[in-house]
Parts: sequence; C-alpha cells; structure tokens
Amino acid sequence: MADTAAAVGVNPLTLIDMLRVANSPRFERWKEQVRRTGGCAQPIHLSGHSRTVDTRTGEFFEYSTSSEPGGRLRIACGNRRASRCPSCAWTYAGDTYHLIMSGLVGGKGIPDTVAEQPRVFATLTAPSFGPVHNRPDSGRCRCGIQHQDDDPALGTAINPERYDYAEAVLWNNHAGQLWQRFTIYLRREVAARAGLTQAACKEVARVSFGKVAEFQKRGAVHFHAVIRIDGPDGPDTPAPAWATVELLDDAIRAAAARATVPVPAAGRFPARTLRWGTQIDVQPIGSLEGQADVSERAVGAYVAKYATKAAETTGTLDRRIGELRELDLHPDLPDHTRRLIEACWDLDAHYPDRLLAHWSHMLGFRGHFSTKTPRYSTTLGALRGARADWRAQEERREKGLPALDQDDDETEDTTLVIAHWEYAGQGHTPGESWLAQNIAQEIKQNRELAREIRAELEGDGWDD
Repeated sequence: MADTAAAVGVNPLTLIDMLRVANSPRFERWKEQVRRTGGCAQPIHLSGHSRTVDTRTGEFFEYSTSSEPGGRLRIACGNRRASRCPSCAWTYAGDTYHLIMSGLVGGKGIPDTVAEQPRVFATLTAPSFGPVHNRPDSGRCRCGIQHQDDDPALGTAINPERYDYAEAVLWNNHAGQLWQRFTIYLRREVAARAGLTQAACKEVARVSFGKVAEFQKRGAVHFHAVIRIDGPDGPDTPAPAWATVELLDDAIRAAAARATVPVPAAGRFPARTLRWGTQIDVQPIGSLEGQADVSERAVGAYVAKYATKAAETTGTLDRRIGELRELDLHPDLPDHTRRLIEACWDLDAHYPDRLLAHWSHMLGFRGHFSTKTPRYSTTLGALRGARADWRAQEERREKGLPALDQDDDETEDTTLVIAHWEYAGQGHTPGESWLAQNIAQEIKQNRELAREIRAELEGDGWDD
C-alpha cells in the first residue's frame, strides 16, 4: 500500500480514502456533483428536498438529497481566492475579465463605441516605509547583493529595526479611504483642466473606473485601475472634445499628489498623514496587440489575474488569525510578514475602530479587492445571473420542461419551486480532495483547449 501511495503521490491514508470513494456505489453521481461545481476545492454541502411544479399541466418533479452520495448535495463555495479554491477563483477571474473588458471594448450591455473614449491604465502605489531588498536597474541592491528573481529576501526590510511597520499597516488599513479621496480630487482636477466648475463638468462628462488591489512583495497594497472619461450618461454618450488621454494623465497625477488621509496620534504612536507614493504609472490603452500602448486584452487579463490573489502572495496566511499566539503555529512565516502582523495587533488597542487585529492576516488592508463605478461596465451580479439563467434552462431541458424565452414577453414562467435546504457541512475528505483536484484539472484543460480552438477559428477569443 505504501509503495502504491508513493507512486500516486499521496500518503497511504489518503489512498485508502480514495479507494473507499471510488468503490462506493454512488461514485459516478459523486463525480457528476463535483463536475457541476467545477471541481470546487471546498464545496458546501446541503441536505433537503424540493418540488418543482408546472402550474399549467400540474406535473411535478420531486428531488431529495436522500438519494445523493452521503445524503448531500454539493454546491460551489464561490471563494475568489486562488489559494483557497482554484476552481471558483478561475470563475471569478473570468467574470472580472469580462467586467473590465466590457468597459474597454463593449459587450455585456455596453456599446462598442466605448473603445473611442479616452482611457488609461493607472497604477498607484504606497510610499516608502524603509529600504527593502530589490532588483534595481543597476542590478545590485543597496545591500550589495544582486538578487535573483526568486530570492525570498526580495521585498523584505534591509534593516527591520528601522522599518516603519506601524505606518505600513496603517497605510494598508486606510488605502480604501485614500483611493476614495483620490477619486474626489480626480473629478475636480478634470473639471479644472476643462475650465469648468464641477457642476458644469457633470453636465458634459463622467469619470468611470474599474480597479483591483495587489500586494507588493514588501506587503504594501497598491491599485491598478482602468480610468475612463465618458459623456454625461456614461459609455452610451461620447466624451467631450476636450477630454483627452493627456488631460486624464495630468489629472490623475495631480489628484494623487493632493489626496491625503490624516491619522491621529494614539498612545506612543504619533499623528500621521498618509499619502500615495511618488511611483505613479499612467499608460494609454491601445486597441491592438503590438502597439506602444498597453493592449485592452493585456489589461483585462492582468486585472483578472490579481482579482483572485490577496496578501498570501507575501507569505502571510490566507485566513483570519484568531489571536496573536496563533502565529507560533506557523514557524515558516517570513520574519518581515510576521512583523507586519504583529504591528496590526500592537496598533489594534490604540485604533480599535480600524479593526487592525481582525484584518491582520491581510496586513491591515480591509478594503474591497475589486471595485468599479456604476457606469463603468456590466456588474458581477449580471454575469452571475446570466450563468444562473443558463443553468436553469439546462435544468428545464433535463426535466422535460419547455424552454423559457427570456426575450419573449409572452412567454411566462409557470414553474413553481418549493424547497427546504439545510447546511450540512463543507469540504472534502482527503481522498475526495485528491479526486476533485484531478477533475478540476481536467475541466481546466478542456476549457483551455476549447479557448485555443475558438481563438484559431475566430482570430481571438476568451473562454468563460
């Protein structure tokens, strides 16, 4: 058994559990459930029953989880973190990609003329909290070493005793507010450069954006954003003639320089004024690959990639820390990251309203990783709703019910569903987890193959 487990790449107990699952009488149904979740790593288990009634004919269909493997129905957890569930994170990344892309090239209810609006890809970063190991253009870090790309020292403090860990986590904690201040000043700066009052500017133009947060190796969050100037009614109306990429670029830099968030003194910690770092990057967004400008597809893919990542990319934990002594259970935690977490707990008593201990696993950051203005593009809810409608139509076909024409006002949904569900747990056993990972990998490979085929047939494409 030990030799077989080693050959498969699992421990003997996991192999025993795999054999138990594979030899169970409902194994094929279990696989079908896992495939329906997309190979979810932490599926939610439900128990209960439902009755679907066609009110026109009186026909009804009953379903109960009593006939399912283990008496449970498994549904996807929906976690966006790739470290927690790669499968659900892949779906979230796809949704984010379409959300950003519809605001760049149209689609999903946004006209394709949106591509003619002035738009840029902007990156706003945190200031310095002390020297860190890096790879400068000169090739040699100030510590005297030429670091390799995979050197774990990159991003960590050169002198931890002089690094301002307190300000680093306070900056992360207030980053969402700093972004809000930035957007307020951005609208003012756009209006000023157009020679208009803010009220008059609103009558002819609207600033829209979609952004995502990313953690740098040093543990500081920064933001990537697609920022666009539309007409007064959003992407459906053209931007005014004075709205140019150059004007938007200048307004972004001026707004970032003006935006600040004051933090009062507390205990031994002095008062601070938080602001953006000087490294601000603003690039025009082009329409074709190979242009000097950043391509639309590259922007969409970049934002989608980081929408599924969080602070765990810096070596921290991907779940909440119940109390500070829990860090003792993680001896491999990098010293730099450990100091940032400890700073959160140290500051928590002085700034209780900031919930720093609660967000210590995020190094203090408590904002949303992905946000957008209402008129930037479609919404994640609309994308999920479209997917739910598609699955509902598929279920109707399986039950022999007539398809519901979403575009036909005369088509009335006469289906009544009465259901009762209870939470029955979450996750997989070790053997189920190994099998689910293989199913998820198979699904991913099939999707990538389908995308490649579609790209060859259509010249370009993205598989959702």
